Amino acid sequence: MKIAVAQINSTENVPENLRKVQDGVRRASEEGAGLVVFPEATMAAFGSRLYDVAVQHAETWKTEMQWLAAEQEITVVTGEFAPADDGKVRNVLAAYTPSGERLDYAKIHLYDAFGFKESDDVAPGNDPLVINVDGVPVGLALCYDIRFPKLFAEMSRKGAQVCLVAASWGAGPGKVEQWETLARARALDSNNIVVAVDQADPQVSGVQVSPKAPTGVGHSIVSDPFGQTIASFGEDEEMRVVELDLDVVEKARTAIPVLENARLGY
Repeated sequence: MKIAVAQINSTENVPENLRKVQDGVRRASEEGAGLVVFPEATMAAFGSRLYDVAVQHAETWKTEMQWLAAEQEITVVTGEFAPADDGKVRNVLAAYTPSGERLDYAKIHLYDAFGFKESDDVAPGNDPLVINVDGVPVGLALCYDIRFPKLFAEMSRKGAQVCLVAASWGAGPGKVEQWETLARARALDSNNIVVAVDQADPQVSGVQVSPKAPTGVGHSIVSDPFGQTIASFGEDEEMRVVELDLDVVEKARTAIPVLENARLGY
């Protein structure tokens, strides 16, 4: 399975972000990937007026993504915002298939931590989601979700062999180390390959974003279920096609059947 990991920085300018996605999708398709995944908040960076962005751009964004996935014959996964009740939005990771289907996961665990309160603007989702990409079950998760092992166990029990985690990780002391450790840990404790895709670090890429919002640190990482790093990124914007050997998933589940052995409701 070939996955394109697109570590980009998005801004408050939705049309500009769309052009960046279009370029990335076309390149991923040319390089033979069957799936390309972009970070959380691809549509618009945190720090934007999210409800206004969602009302104004959600439908147009959806139409453009559907057309792009069909044109390039590739599954496209992007971080988006959709209107919810009470002036809030849902923080969504949406998958667009070449056949025109759209499947979306709404972020369950909201980032009310490290002095930021996502729940002020975002309504939580409730249900895990596993999609089918060229016959491979793929789970979807967003950012803060990576701190909750049970979600990844649930996706694995639903059949997932690969879990995508799209993030706009908040910067700070030790945060890169936490991100990398959590990605490898979730692969280990769910017997899955974890593809963790972050926004690039705007301090390095030079992209203008709100200094008060979680807008990425880079360091996207792909880990196998033995905790071995398949691919790791730096801080700047970068897209890379990574080939996954799915046989390692079955090997891990045979060698370390943590989900079968689990107790205490895990």
